[in-house]
Amino acid sequence: MAINSRHLLRSLAAGVCAAALALTAACGSGGDQSNDATAGSGDITQQTVTPGTLTIATGDPAYEPWVLDDNPESGKGYEAALAYAVAEKMGFDKDHVKWTSTSFDAAIAPGAKDWDMNIQQFGITPERKKAVDFSSSYYKDTRAVIVKKDGKYANATSLADLKGAVIGATVGTQGYTYAKQDITDDVQTFNDDASTAQALDAGQVDAIVADTTVCVYMVDSGQVKDAKVLGRIAGSEDKDGMGIVLPKGSPLTKATTKAVDELTADGTIEQLQKQWLADYTTNLPELK
Repeated sequence: MAINSRHLLRSLAAGVCAAALALTAACGSGGDQSNDATAGSGDITQQTVTPGTLTIATGDPAYEPWVLDDNPESGKGYEAALAYAVAEKMGFDKDHVKWTSTSFDAAIAPGAKDWDMNIQQFGITPERKKAVDFSSSYYKDTRAVIVKKDGKYANATSLADLKGAVIGATVGTQGYTYAKQDITDDVQTFNDDASTAQALDAGQVDAIVADTTVCVYMVDSGQVKDAKVLGRIAGSEDKDGMGIVLPKGSPLTKATTKAVDELTADGTIEQLQKQWLADYTTNLPELK
């Protein structure tokens, strides 16, 4: 009788354990289904690097007019303000946006990222699209010309007036392309913008052709001393423009593009450009 009782107790214990295991498995399975449902629910706020928070990267440091005082959290500067407007369209208020910084090259390199989007004047190109995703364009820069205020070409008002000038440009840039196309075949090239600016300062060249935003920054920051921006080269607007970068295959790419398109359609982007980029656009004359 005792043996039968012990046997009965063991049977009952085994049954309880089996039931417990079944319940645990069921609970585990239900949890997985819940997570899968969240991932596939279309709620993009839960598909970010940190669910519920949109992590945005920018330059290190970030420069004006894109970001004021290297402080994107302030929302001041064209790209900082635009990033918050895009985030809001996507369902993230300001308290659920986190900023980080990256180098330019690292941002467009292939591989996993620890941010959701990156905004720091990335030109949209087919080559870069092989490694990362882009939103639609939020700005199309132009090329401009810088000269010394006391230089031979200080009073030039057209591209024809620059014939005979020694032109400098950074190698591989759109500035070089337009200088060669619209001004002279003989363009002096330099490895970076700083070297190009130094060449004008030292009198090695009579003028610089570069992105308009770069030109205005060079003058305003004193990178080129006693200089001025003659104006923007007519017809030099980027074809594809600048876009927000996202990791390749990001679940946020479609929503980011939609947000940029809506901000373009409702006039917000035009308004932000007037607020932050007037010195780089409408306030500058065109050179034809």
